[in-house]
Amino acid sequence: MTIGLCRVQLHLPESQSLKDKRQVIKSLITRIHNRFNVSAAEIDEHDLWQMTSIGISCVSTSGQHAHQVLSNVVGFIRRDRLDAELVDYEIEIIQALGN
Repeated sequence: MTIGLCRVQLHLPESQSLKDKRQVIKSLITRIHNRFNVSAAEIDEHDLWQMTSIGISCVSTSGQHAHQVLSNVVGFIRRDRLDAELVDYEIEIIQALGN
């Protein structure tokens, strides 16, 4: 079993409150989950209005596939989310349970 992990740091320049930030994050996480069938959640910078970190994970049978899925998620965020600027991201692939 292979586990793919990704941490995405985003700047939300139009967010003027935590409520604005939560709306953007909730929409983004829902779209990521529905489009790519991965798990995602806000993992850091909870009290900052214009910054956030989102953790994304997937399980696959191959490291190459897991990396491709997470790269596609990053590309989606970069391309399609005009309300969120991608600041940085990191992908890690972990082999677990005998592979």
